[in-house]
Amino acid sequence: MADVPDRSSEPDPAAEPAQQPRRNQRQLLAILGVVGVLLAGFLAGILVGNPLRHQTEPPGAVDVGFSQDMSVHHTQAVQMSSLALAGSTDPAVKRLAYDILTTQANQAGRMQGWLQQWDKPLISPDGYMGWMTDMSAHQHSGTAMHMGAVQTMPGMASEQEMAALGQATGPALDALFLQLMLRHHQGGMPMIEYAEQRADTDAVRSLAASMAKTQQGEADLMTQMLAERKVAALPMN
Repeated sequence: MADVPDRSSEPDPAAEPAQQPRRNQRQLLAILGVVGVLLAGFLAGILVGNPLRHQTEPPGAVDVGFSQDMSVHHTQAVQMSSLALAGSTDPAVKRLAYDILTTQANQAGRMQGWLQQWDKPLISPDGYMGWMTDMSAHQHSGTAMHMGAVQTMPGMASEQEMAALGQATGPALDALFLQLMLRHHQGGMPMIEYAEQRADTDAVRSLAASMAKTQQGEADLMTQMLAERKVAALPMN
């Protein structure tokens, strides 16, 4: 009789945790979130952006700069929300991530649509926040002062932080998402307030006002959720 190899000590493939497919799914959803923003930009340029054709005021530097920079800011929020929506098992976190993803994807698409109508690039070649020339307008925000364009906007997560969010699971994922997104909202608020006060077009001022109201409510909610989890908020970067 032929010898039969003893495989009793070999691991059962069916019993191994499927961690890699789960991570791949989360990364795929994050990519789809970014693609969704780009598609929303195209559609919004046709549908939502049409009212711009009927208004007389031309866009100024604030209108253009805010639309460019906040689109970038929103795109990262969509990426973070996609990862949380795919990886979290907490209903409250998933609900918040879904709301942020859908709201900010729509808003980013609207701004990208306006930039297309204005024949302006989607991203400024000169850096970020150079359009915020009146320093007195955002001294109260707690954001570091700057003169001219900067290379990184306040509140943005680093590549390392995004990688950590993509690898986190369970309560650690929930806590990191809330920390990063709260800081993200806080960092973007000075730009939103500045545009609400100084944009030349009614459309941009109205959108900025809507952002301010929504994001302040979400920031308050995330502050409460972090407190419930006994997790400290991140300092502004």
